[in-house]
Amino acid sequence: MSHRPTGAAPPRLVAALGPTNTGKTHLAVERMLGHASGMIGLPLRLLAREIYDRVVKARGARSVALITGEEKIIPPRPQYFICTVEAMPLSREVEFLAVDEIQLCADPERGHVFTHRLLHARGTAETMLLGAATMAPLIRRLLPHAEIVTRERFSSLTYSGPKKLTRLPRRSAVVAFSADQVYAIAELIRRQRGGAAVVMGSLSPRTRNAQVELYQSGEVDFLVATDAIGMGLNMDVDHVAFAGVRKFDGRRTRFLTPQEIGQIAGRAGRFQRDGTFGVTGEAEDLDTDLVEAVQEHRFEPVAGAEWRNAKLDFSSLAALQRSLAEPPSREGLKLAAEALDETTLRRLAEDPDVADRVRDHVALARLWDVCQTPDFRKVATDDHIRLARDFFFHLTTGRRRIPDDWIAKQYAHLDRTDGEIDALAARLASVRTLAYVANRPDWLVDPAEWQGKTRGLEDRLSDTLHEKLMARFVDRRTSALMRGLRVREDLLAGVADDGAVTVEGHFVGKLSGVSFEGVQGATVLEEKALRAAARQALGPEIARRLGRLAAEPDEAFALTPDGAVLWRGEAVGALTGGQPAQPRVRLFGDLGDAAARERATRRLEAFVAGESASRLGALRRLETAVAEGRIKGLPRGIAYRLIENGGVLERAQVRGEVKSLSQVERRTLRSLGVRIGAFALFLPALLKPSARAIAQAFAVREAPDWRPSIDRPSPAPQALPARALAAYGLMRVGGLAAPVAQLERLDELLRAAPKQNGGVVLSDQAREELGWSEADARAILRGLGYAPAVKPKEGQPMAWRRRAERAPEPAARPAPHSPFAALAALKDQPAPARRPRRRRRRKAAVA
Repeated sequence: MSHRPTGAAPPRLVAALGPTNTGKTHLAVERMLGHASGMIGLPLRLLAREIYDRVVKARGARSVALITGEEKIIPPRPQYFICTVEAMPLSREVEFLAVDEIQLCADPERGHVFTHRLLHARGTAETMLLGAATMAPLIRRLLPHAEIVTRERFSSLTYSGPKKLTRLPRRSAVVAFSADQVYAIAELIRRQRGGAAVVMGSLSPRTRNAQVELYQSGEVDFLVATDAIGMGLNMDVDHVAFAGVRKFDGRRTRFLTPQEIGQIAGRAGRFQRDGTFGVTGEAEDLDTDLVEAVQEHRFEPVAGAEWRNAKLDFSSLAALQRSLAEPPSREGLKLAAEALDETTLRRLAEDPDVADRVRDHVALARLWDVCQTPDFRKVATDDHIRLARDFFFHLTTGRRRIPDDWIAKQYAHLDRTDGEIDALAARLASVRTLAYVANRPDWLVDPAEWQGKTRGLEDRLSDTLHEKLMARFVDRRTSALMRGLRVREDLLAGVADDGAVTVEGHFVGKLSGVSFEGVQGATVLEEKALRAAARQALGPEIARRLGRLAAEPDEAFALTPDGAVLWRGEAVGALTGGQPAQPRVRLFGDLGDAAARERATRRLEAFVAGESASRLGALRRLETAVAEGRIKGLPRGIAYRLIENGGVLERAQVRGEVKSLSQVERRTLRSLGVRIGAFALFLPALLKPSARAIAQAFAVREAPDWRPSIDRPSPAPQALPARALAAYGLMRVGGLAAPVAQLERLDELLRAAPKQNGGVVLSDQAREELGWSEADARAILRGLGYAPAVKPKEGQPMAWRRRAERAPEPAARPAPHSPFAALAALKDQPAPARRPRRRRRRKAAVA
């Protein structure tokens, strides 16, 4: 228990709470260095090593101690102690003490250790608890005198949704929850993106630091990690992608909690640079409420802290077990589930040989000490218990030390650097066990010697593992090329007259207009690397071409019927929507400055709008007359219908309105370019090839897979929009799309045709003039309301007679977005009654 001089200020207890990237750990280190002595407990050995290296740079190695389960670096008179939370030497009195990630007091496995530090670890002058804001209510309940300081995140964190692994942005960290998944993802990224660094909690600090440096240096742009990165490891990550949202927690596979997702996702962004997070691979899209909680850092508060009695009773084995199972007496604490050390104690207590040896307090304390050996190897529980039993018997027999020949044998078995990644990782885990033994103060005869040996072996295995990870998950040649592209500006590149692009003497693709098409590389990665080089080399040429395009006259452009916009014969864009007066055009390619591409796009749209005004002038004039109110009454409704149908309207659909037109109204429509034909109302100017070409360019969006014949009938799907038919100069008749001009010619031929049996005969010569088959002619005549006058005798031609009236084919409803939609109701209104003209009676002449 710490003491302070009489009259001194009371120790300060501060809880610095907030989301990730709020600088809490940095604040604690700065506060610690402001005191004469200090100690900080961290959740991971990796993080402890990182902070240790940082403090050593600031104060020198003689002033700083590193204490973890497997590693102890303790100079003669250290001022500052950097530790894992479990290894904090609380008997040391320091002015400043901090515990990081204090929200882990709710963790089922390690929570009771963090709870003990929360309640009992104190500095003589200042104590700082660092963690998530969800701890605030519990800290107020357990430590009512604590000062709670809330810290805001320096940058924003936003959700960017699902992305394929191959589409992840540079400087991304992919988070997975098993070594197999980490390796599989890293392998895919190597093939597709050049390589990835790997970070897992099971890696030694040396391997992990080498992998992080690989990422931080820019040699690779991707990091694949387990959730170890959620515990304060600082890296320049812009995006965090979850490859899954379920993990095995040692007991079962479960979904990550929102707090866990927020802790991991929060690694995206650094200081004031914003970050994003999302999902990738087979992970499902995150729930909207969960995303909102992570972005706004709103999580359910921690309800209770895991607790285990720290005042153990070593009077007997049974008393020790009872004291471990003692429930908490304070509100806000809950008894922790049985941990591995308790399981080991319970199983060893059932062994008669062990029970026989724990007759005194010293032996029982030694047994409990042995039971707390971590399971670095992640082996079966029985194997771990067997190892603990061996330790106990060694430590309670003879010299009461683990024999040198035992550790020497284990060391010799592990002292090799052959094998692949899994074998090296397993060997490193076993070395961690030996390091833990060597760093126990009284387990070996010469612990210092074995500390040095195990540290050296761990370093050799770590370096070998790092090299193996690089060999497997990094394509050094391609990643070097990609890295060079980001810094090199003098690439030797050129564009030939035919558009061939070469980089450093290699043909890499062709530049057509303003879009680049790369060659197929030997591998996907090679293709991407060469394409990236070409993109960088093409920058000046693309800028020049975009500038030229934006300044070209209309004569340099052309619009094809399929909607492609040509620039001096090369396709540079495509019509994607809009109206003839306000078209939308997509510029091909993705190279060049955004502003320059925007200017080029506007130039193409201006060209298409000008062409529309020129070639579709008749339709534009009719639209203007309707919009300005220069045409009224029945002609206005007919004109609207004609516009809505793209310039061709079946006469049967407006038969009543046409019959009711006066001669003046007919002349008004004719003056606007409308022809009232026998079977259709249409704008003859739109049937010209130049007008049809541009109308088809707009219509292709509505019927992208339909390419009819324009000089003979062809099948017309029922769902086909009327505007698409009109763009080709066609009208739907009898299930066929027939050219309007041919229908008008049909009317002339029928009028001149010979009469027979009360009808007219369409001769084979007349039909052949139209270019119709006999089946087409029959279908069209029936569709126009004709029927056989009489059943013809064999060898006689068919005589056709027009029925009195026929129901019009269903008309397409006007599009809701049409500028004339407000007029659509006119067609559903009855035509206004016409007042009969009064005839003036002539007065009889007066004689």
